[in-house]
Amino acid sequence: MSFRLAAYAVCIEGRRVLLARHVPPVGESCWTLPGGRVEHAEDPFDAVIREVAEETGCDAVVERLLGVDSRVIPAAERAISGRPEHQNVGVFYRVRITGGRLRPEPNGEIAESVWTPIADVARVRRSSLVDVGLSLARTLPATCRVAAVPVGGLIQH
Repeated sequence: MSFRLAAYAVCIEGRRVLLARHVPPVGESCWTLPGGRVEHAEDPFDAVIREVAEETGCDAVVERLLGVDSRVIPAAERAISGRPEHQNVGVFYRVRITGGRLRPEPNGEIAESVWTPIADVARVRRSSLVDVGLSLARTLPATCRVAAVPVGGLIQH
């Protein structure tokens, strides 16, 4: 089994959320939250700020920890066949954009970042991370956990 620790930014302004369009080397693109892998010896708090800057071109500050999501993706459901099952542990933060200008990720897999009306999110092909992050931001559960998000249709791993 492979493993990844990642930090994700839930950036909400008014009734809009900041989404990033991920274009992988293999497979279809989908919308996700800004964020990604926590580097060796890096704090997830610092990682989410770095990832927002790298992927969107914007400066950000963390407002609060929203929660942690752990999910195992079966090998049969991986985007690239032949890979083992994968566990992703995501640390979700409420983040506020403080400056910068939206742009694609240079030499990366984020083609664009867009402020998206939250009401429109259900109609786009997206990572389940988007639903987890929005649910955490909306409900602020005392346990910092939300129920598993079913994958299928427009919701991808």
